[in-house]
Amino acid sequence: MFNKLYKDLLKKVEEGNQCVMLTSLNAQDDTSGEIKEKIILTRDDANNKTFSLDEKIYQGIHKSFVGEEIITVHLDNNEIVLIEPYFPKPRLLIFGGGHIAKPLSEFAHRVGFSVTVVDDRPYFANTQRFPHADKVICEDFSKSFDSITFKDTDFVVIVTRGHRHDKLVLKNVINYDLKYIGMIGSKRRVKGLKEELIEEGFSEDALHNVNTPIGMDIMAITPDEIAISIVGELISYKNRRIVNNKIIKHTYPEFDTQLISSINNDDNTPKAILTILSSKGSVPRRAGAKMITYLDGRTVGSIGGGCSEAEVLTKAKEMMLDGGEYAIKHVDMTGEVAESLGMVCGGTMEVLIEICKNR
Repeated sequence: MFNKLYKDLLKKVEEGNQCVMLTSLNAQDDTSGEIKEKIILTRDDANNKTFSLDEKIYQGIHKSFVGEEIITVHLDNNEIVLIEPYFPKPRLLIFGGGHIAKPLSEFAHRVGFSVTVVDDRPYFANTQRFPHADKVICEDFSKSFDSITFKDTDFVVIVTRGHRHDKLVLKNVINYDLKYIGMIGSKRRVKGLKEELIEEGFSEDALHNVNTPIGMDIMAITPDEIAISIVGELISYKNRRIVNNKIIKHTYPEFDTQLISSINNDDNTPKAILTILSSKGSVPRRAGAKMITYLDGRTVGSIGGGCSEAEVLTKAKEMMLDGGEYAIKHVDMTGEVAESLGMVCGGTMEVLIEICKNR
């Protein structure tokens, strides 16, 4: 059943697992056919080859995890396997619960980070002060690391109340291979701290990778402005990949909890899942974006809005009425026709339409 499958997916991802969903499609032609099977694999499942799968599929799974992107594998007998990555929200650990941490927690939450705040003062480290944080740790900074298991996908921001605490936290995180480390401070203060740590034997290369002074240079002055400058830098690191020593733009896999929960509900109204498989040019949403549409007209999420979305919704409604299982809809937002319809983006998308059925 779709419901059970997506409940399992939601549980695994909320437990911190990186997962892929495999959808096996029996292609009747280039754009439509039957859905044969859906299964979920965690990264451990893939590494251990827990399931008996074609080697081409495992190669595709590896590519999907590494590239954080949707992969399509074509097998014999007109079988297509769609591999979709589902990752937990990137985790931001904020060390320090002061005046910058408060708006930083809120803004980071709003752009898709799971936030943990650490401070040693009960007045600052509490859920009332940080309602948008997923976790608040009230503990001496030196002891807080006992309750944190760092991952290479983690982001760390150091905004404690003093030089001594900043140094302590930096010494504890600098040797981890993290996605991002940033520390607040003036150039003079930061220079002095780095010199101290180099004298203590810490790697100059590792310290060079610390983003400090922290944040994008937007001439920020107020705590809210400084928080925005930091969040801007966090986003730039989240949405980048290094390929051949070059930084390229990259979309982190989305995981919309509300949308996945909508698939899970017991509403018997016919519904379809819409997923952008690929896109080219200027488009409102990228590959991986999802949307739910119901036969009664309700929708959850978006694949871009406007005429492009309406075209896919019309096709999904036809399939819900006619009994189709899946179709791949090409959406063209280029050329004179698209311009006349107001499709000003100027790109193309391939959208998978899946009709939810008990199976």
